[in-house]
Amino acid sequence: MIDALFQQPDYLAAKRMMSGTAMERVAIAANVANVETPDYHRIQVSPAFSAQLQEALKSNDLASLQSLAPQFEEDTSNLAGRLDGNNVVLEKELVSLMKNSVDHSLETQLVTGNLLQLRLAITGRG
Repeated sequence: MIDALFQQPDYLAAKRMMSGTAMERVAIAANVANVETPDYHRIQVSPAFSAQLQEALKSNDLASLQSLAPQFEEDTSNLAGRLDGNNVVLEKELVSLMKNSVDHSLETQLVTGNLLQLRLAITGRG
């Protein structure tokens, strides 16, 4: 019975979003760490992950939500603008980090809200 509570589409989607945000933070850290590395190409979480997550939510497909996992890919839209072949722009990475922090905060609140509802149902008080 309690397993069914953790199989709700909203809860699963929030968990998947959190895993995507965590991987995005790893990508940003790698990009910042390699900002001066010659021929380094920026990495990112595949934009297809977000599209697949939205599609799984629209179709209410629990199996897709459960199996969905973010993947890293090289950012091909960001052409190398430097002579050393590196295509990382530090300012863009810092902006991405700030957006990532806001996204993570929202996702954490969504998951926490679900867990607080479960606590209320079990104990009768918040």
